[in-house]
Amino acid sequence: MAAKLKQGFWEKTASIILRNRILILILIIAFTVFLGMQWKNMRFSNTQANLLPDHHPVNLEYRAFLKKFGEEGNAVVFAIRDSSLFTPDKINRWNKFSKQLAAFPEVDFVLSLDNLQELKKDNENQKFILEPLIRSQVKSKQEIDSIKNHLFNDLPFYDNLLFNKESGTVRTVVNLDKDIINTTVRKDFILEDLTHLVEKFEEETGLDVRVSGMPYIRTMNSQNIIDEIGKFILAALGVTSLIFFFFFRSFRATLISMCVVIIGVMWAFGILGLLQYEITVLTALIPPLIIVIGIPNCIFLINKYQQEVKKHGNQALSLQRVISKIGNATLMTNMTTASGFATFIITDSKLLKEFGIVASINIIGIFILSLLIIPIIYSFLSLPKTRHLKHLNKKWIDAFVNWMERIVRNHRISVYIVSIVLLVTSIIGIYQIQISGSPIEDMPKNAQFFKDIRFFEQEFDGIMPVEIVIDTKKPKGVLKPANLKRMDQLGDVIMEIPELSQPISVVNLVKYSKQAFYNGIPKYYQLPTSQENNFIMKVAQNSGGNGNLLKNFVDSTGQTARITTFMQDVKTDRMEQIEERLNENINKFFPPDRYNVYMTGSALLFLKGTKYLVKNLVLSLAFAIFLIALFMAYLFRSFRMIVISLIPNLLPLVITAGVMGFVGVPIKPSTILVFSIAFGISVDDTIHFLAKYRQELIANKWHIRKSVYAALRETGVSMFYTSIVLFFGFSVFIISNFGGTVALGALVSATLMFAMLANLILLPSLLLSLERNIASKKILKKPQINILPQGEDENPKK
Repeated sequence: MAAKLKQGFWEKTASIILRNRILILILIIAFTVFLGMQWKNMRFSNTQANLLPDHHPVNLEYRAFLKKFGEEGNAVVFAIRDSSLFTPDKINRWNKFSKQLAAFPEVDFVLSLDNLQELKKDNENQKFILEPLIRSQVKSKQEIDSIKNHLFNDLPFYDNLLFNKESGTVRTVVNLDKDIINTTVRKDFILEDLTHLVEKFEEETGLDVRVSGMPYIRTMNSQNIIDEIGKFILAALGVTSLIFFFFFRSFRATLISMCVVIIGVMWAFGILGLLQYEITVLTALIPPLIIVIGIPNCIFLINKYQQEVKKHGNQALSLQRVISKIGNATLMTNMTTASGFATFIITDSKLLKEFGIVASINIIGIFILSLLIIPIIYSFLSLPKTRHLKHLNKKWIDAFVNWMERIVRNHRISVYIVSIVLLVTSIIGIYQIQISGSPIEDMPKNAQFFKDIRFFEQEFDGIMPVEIVIDTKKPKGVLKPANLKRMDQLGDVIMEIPELSQPISVVNLVKYSKQAFYNGIPKYYQLPTSQENNFIMKVAQNSGGNGNLLKNFVDSTGQTARITTFMQDVKTDRMEQIEERLNENINKFFPPDRYNVYMTGSALLFLKGTKYLVKNLVLSLAFAIFLIALFMAYLFRSFRMIVISLIPNLLPLVITAGVMGFVGVPIKPSTILVFSIAFGISVDDTIHFLAKYRQELIANKWHIRKSVYAALRETGVSMFYTSIVLFFGFSVFIISNFGGTVALGALVSATLMFAMLANLILLPSLLLSLERNIASKKILKKPQINILPQGEDENPKK
């Protein structure tokens, strides 16, 4: 009864679609125009990807830090490592470059040789004063040598901040206005004004300026994402259309399919705008994904139409059967694919949740477009010519199907042995998988800004901020000698860790104050003794502008201080070792009952976010398996069938995970997506095969062997076509400049090929060896479904 109602529903749906062709096309055009109008609401992400939920303790600590001290990653740094810089013309041009930077309204302040202030003691008034290191234009080489010698040897406060005396590298630090850091103003300033200024400087001087800093890195990385969207869409369209034409040898069929997926891409951008989601490194993948996933829908529908035309030549009947016979199968396969993406919605990560919502909506959208547009357009066209139907009888496809049938028929034991060997080997590989919490690992390695990151790591020990926040729990408690000593001891520990840069804190300023108190003698760059502290603090209190010096290191109450260091790009396990060592020493120097101390910063935030996603990976994948098991239970009403259907889809995931372990591809936000996406797509083949197998059982009076071989021959061609399209479609992501996107494309492609072979070889073998109970008339007396994998009619003898 259920099957009759379902079949009746699809026959009625076919009738409605074909009788209201003009109205439906008008509605599609109107909805496309409406979504096109939403494009104006699209915006690219200006913030760093936050993988943690808002309520996570690490996020709460990070926001508390930002509220107290402002944006931590608002510095853009410029550096030159060239001895020719220390000539009058070039050093003066470098100083002019700093002045030009300071003139922009987007810049808060600039720290450079041009405006470097030297702290000195005014003995007459008993206070500290700031005097410029360079008072006017440099006129001679001797003057430069004197300044360079004084800077490198007498001002340790600026060591590793403005210069590296070992290599002679000099840099300028530009702090952007904190209000523009997460806005499009930052992007426009960096891509237009700042880039133009650097190019002009390099052209005039012949010097190579290295640029980095989190605002700059984020801007250039985002621009690379924007540039790749168009490249991916064109590549996906090109690859899928070529493969489609190769299979069907029909310009008409190819153009119709391209029309469907192009409208699907327009809908994808429109839904992003309608929901006002930012375009991130993940949501940027959705338009090409829609192309890759939409083409198999077109293959099944057009293949069915051409088969019907070849059988009886009746266009109206062919179109009606396209919808009524293929509609349910295509709906279920798209639902399983959407489910694979929808599992990301249950995570607390905003980034993944938005990706899951938009992707799953658009997958259902491309199904609706395919089901409506293809039959309607063909209804206005003449019947396909004989040459368009030749692909249905290709000998090489028959040879492929015959090869699979021979393996299933004669080599099932070998299939099981190979599967078990692959399973065991893959499990060994899984234990070698590492987790990557690096925020720059996926960035384009050939991009100049990435090379500059490596330069600054080499010269200044890192660019990713790590902040240690120390709450003394007492107003003005930071400047107490005991607390300064504790901070200095923690700073010594940081200095011992090679992957961390020299720390910057109020301790440096206090040491500099003592050096200035003793007339700038470098050996006095150290914390004052208890006796000296009273004199030095008295002088500091008399100094105008002292509060401005402290504001970047201490909060307004004097109760909370920050220690800033920068971390190199290191592996996750090393990052965790560094974190553990720092926490041990924090607890040692700052007892938790007397101090409130925590670590934060974008580097640690990304590490914690990655680990959080890995934990959610198991949950989302388990949820995807559960959802698809429910689909199988609904379709086949057999627990044994559920188990058999999951095995050929889980094995490719295990193999892919094993490959990741052996070749050294780590688990990271981009590769985490592979498993849920691949599982949701690969299970489509299982549904098509088992649906046809069930129909063959009914038609062949529950003869298992005959039904399996018939289902294999009927579904093999379409499964092969769609798998090839998906393989090459996802392979377009390999052209990306982003390592994570490359890994995503390669891994999903490989997984889908493994899944195709598993569904065409392992699944039939399992059915022949294990699936005898499913053939009992008790189970199959009242079939629950009537879906066809390739659109073939039921056996007329049924």
